[in-house]
Parts: sequence; structure tokens; C-alpha cells
Amino acid sequence: MKMLQWLAAVAFVVAGIALLCAPASAQVKMTFLPTRFTVTDEGTGGKPDVVLIPGLASSKSVWDAEATLLAPNYRLHLVQVDGFAGAPAGANVAGPILAGIVEELHGYIAATKIHPVVIGHSLGGLLTLMLADKYPADVRKMVIVDALPFYGLVFDPNATLASVAPQAKVIHDQMIVTPDDQFAMMQPMMVGAMVKDAAGQKAVVASSIASDRKVFANAMLEDLQTDLRPDMGKIQTPALVLYEYDAESKTTNAGQYEATVKSAYSTMPHVTLVRVDGSRHFIMYDQPVKMDAAMESFLR
Repeated sequence: MKMLQWLAAVAFVVAGIALLCAPASAQVKMTFLPTRFTVTDEGTGGKPDVVLIPGLASSKSVWDAEATLLAPNYRLHLVQVDGFAGAPAGANVAGPILAGIVEELHGYIAATKIHPVVIGHSLGGLLTLMLADKYPADVRKMVIVDALPFYGLVFDPNATLASVAPQAKVIHDQMIVTPDDQFAMMQPMMVGAMVKDAAGQKAVVASSIASDRKVFANAMLEDLQTDLRPDMGKIQTPALVLYEYDAESKTTNAGQYEATVKSAYSTMPHVTLVRVDGSRHFIMYDQPVKMDAAMESFLR
């Protein structure tokens, strides 16, 4: 009996040591539960950790090709925003969305005790900038894939929050009331202006249609009502900005957009701008090799 008690005690102590020695992320993930997104861990590499955030109405799967390339050398944290691409709406169903996501990204980074590179596309890029602005110690480096600190500049290089507000509200309200069948019919045409790659177009269309329409519209409205330009000069985090350039586009003036990007990031002290020729908004689909080469060089 004494031998059994001794063995049980040893097993208890060993189990306790194993728990204490387990990676911090494995412990805290049980206690930190984001309410606005989920995170999938991938990759067999070591540090630095890399957090990847998709854009408006997008699935985390937009990063699949890039994640495969990064996985051998980095530990990846793939974010899926609730309400996008078929994910349940969760806490994003009502009220402000973007600030809440930023707070929970900060909470996740603190809980898992990581100091990651953060990569964001489109709305995910704006969220990355917001995180680095509010919590600069959280972000080691950041990669912004075709995003602006104020999206209203796409409509007008001289845009302000006030000038964009009426148009943004109209777009938002129209998205909400459009019948599902009409919305689905419109998506291929709209997505075609953002993606050249045929398979990429199908994936983006599917994610848009599967997204919770209210979360989709509200997040878009918040995006259009967020202007980080006054803060760009104080963001010290090293940044790589990849931006689209498609001379063949019939919907975007490539030269004008390039000038807009350069102007928007002109006051940021540690930023590298890289133009990706032959791509539209979803650079990861249109020019994956060019995007990966730029990212790998920056992450080293």
C-alpha cells in the first residue's frame, strides 16, 4: 500500500512539473477565450511567432499558400474574424467591432506571451496598424498587405472622415437591405475588380457570400470611418507595406493609387513600401511568389 501511495505521489508531482514546464501558450489558451475571433496554430518552426489577419469578409484560408511557405520556420497564429466567411458572428453581431478585435488581439498576445510579427491584409492591415498604434510593445514587426490608414482615400485623395461619411452610410445601408440572391449575383463582378486569379476569385466570392451580412456591412462602415493618418508618425514598429499595381485594371488608376499609398505612409518612420506589379487587391492570389519573396526578406 505504501508503495502504491508513493507511486501515486510521484505521478502527481511529475504531472504538476509537466504542466508547469508546458509552453505558456498551451496553458493560457484554456483561460483566454477571444469572443471576436478564433485562432488556429500552425507551423513547426520556432520564433518569431507570426500572427496572420485576413481582410473584410475573408477567411483565414487566404493565407494558406503563404502559411505553407512560412510554417517550416515560424510558429503561425491564423486569425479568423467572427462573422466573416461563415464563422459565427459571436460578439461582432452588435456594436463596434474593430476596437474590440484590437483589444482581444492584445489580450491574446499577452496571454500567450509572444512578441509576434503581425501580418494583415486589407481590413486586417488596418487592424494591424491599430494594434501597433495602441500597443506598440505587442508587435515585433508588421506586414501590411494592400491596406491604407484611411480607406476613404480610395474614393478621393483629399477625403476626410466628414466627406466620406454620407457615402459610407449609403453603401452600408444598401448592403444590409440587398436580397441574398441579388447580393450573391453581384459578388463575382465586384470581386473581379479585386482579384485576377480565377481560383482566387471563386474563393473570395464564396467567403463574401458566406459572411454574416450585418457584420460585413458594419465592419466595412467602421473601416471607412477610421483615420489613423494623424498617428502614423508615432508608430515606431518596423513595417513592410505591399501594395497592388495593375496597369491593366479598368477600375483602378494604378498610378494614382500608388501616389495615394506613398502619401498615406509618408510620415511613418520605419516603413518599406514594395509595389507588386501584376496584382490587384488580393496580392496573395495574384502574385504569391513575389509576395512571399518580399515577406521572407523582411522577416529575416
